[in-house]
Amino acid sequence: MLDLRRRQFITLLGGVAAAWPLAARAQQQPGRVYRVGMLTGQPEGDPENASRLAAFREALSKFGWLEGRNLLVDIRWGAGDPGRMRVLAKELNGLAPDIVVSESTPATAALRQEISNVPIVFSQVANPVGAGFAASLARPGGNITGFTNFEPSMGGKWLELLKELAPHVARTTAIFNPKTHSGQYWQSIEAAAPSLAVTFTRSPVGDATEIERAIEAFARDPNGGLLVMPDAFTLTHRELIVALAQRRRLPSIYAFRVFPASGGLLSYGVDQVEIFRRIAAYVDRILRGANPGDLPIEAPTKFELAVNLKTAKALGLEVPATLLARADEVIE
Repeated sequence: MLDLRRRQFITLLGGVAAAWPLAARAQQQPGRVYRVGMLTGQPEGDPENASRLAAFREALSKFGWLEGRNLLVDIRWGAGDPGRMRVLAKELNGLAPDIVVSESTPATAALRQEISNVPIVFSQVANPVGAGFAASLARPGGNITGFTNFEPSMGGKWLELLKELAPHVARTTAIFNPKTHSGQYWQSIEAAAPSLAVTFTRSPVGDATEIERAIEAFARDPNGGLLVMPDAFTLTHRELIVALAQRRRLPSIYAFRVFPASGGLLSYGVDQVEIFRRIAAYVDRILRGANPGDLPIEAPTKFELAVNLKTAKALGLEVPATLLARADEVIE
C-alpha cells in the first residue's frame, strides 16, 4: 500500500512537472510586471526581516528584477500561527502571483494547500520530502523547490557549544512547538548528549503560558541549560524566552542570531541573509522559464556563530578564547 501511494504521489508530481514548462514559457511577456508573493512564518516586527528582505531585493535587482518597474512583491507575516498562515495563503492566492516564496514548514504547507499551479520557493523547511513537498531533494518533481535549513549535525553542535561555554551544565531541555517544529534534530542531540555528560529532555509548548511554565519547572533544579529549537513559533516568542532564561539564569543556545542580539547567550545556525540571496536566484530562474520540479532542493552552505558577552558575564560565564575566535559576531 505504501509503495502504491508513493507511485501515485510521484505520478502526480510528474504530471505537474510535465505541464509546467508550457505554463512558464507562456508567462514570459515583454513589458509585463511579474508578481511575487511571500508568506513568512515570522512576525512583521522581527528585527532580522529588514536585512533578509534587503538581501532578497538586492539580489533580484542584480538579475534585472526591479520593484515598481517589472516586479511587485506582496509580503504576508504569519507570526508563528499555522491558522493565520492558511488565511494569508488564500489571500496571496487571490492576488494571482506568478511565483510565491515561503519561509517555514507551516507557511509552505499552507501555500501548498491553496496554490497548486504556481511555483513555490521555500526556505526554513527541515524535511521537505517527509512533509510531502517533494519527491526527492535532487528532483522535487512538482511546483515546489527551495532551501532546507536542516544539517544533521546541528543538533549535536548546539549541545557541544552550550557545554563549551557553560561546562557546569548537566541537564538540558529543548523548547519547541510540536505544531511548527519538525523534530529533525532529535537524533543528533540524543546521540551527542552521553559523550558530553548531559541529560536531554524535550519540553513541548504551544503558547506563552506553556513556555513560562516549562522553563520555570525546568529551572527548579540546578545545572540546567536550554536549547531553543528553530521555528516560527520560538522566533515569535523570542523576547519572552530570552527574558525567562535570563531571570532563571539558564545558559541557552538558539539557532538565530536575533536571539543573542536580543540578550540571549549564543546562537549557531544557518545564515539567513545568504539564504534569501539564493532564493532570489531561484526566483529569477523560474520567472525566466525554469521548471521548479527540476531545480534541486539545496542544503545550507553558510553558518554563523554569535555570542553575547554581556549575557555571559551576567551568568558568571567566561567565554573561552577558542570560542571567541570562531564567532562570526561578538555582542558586547
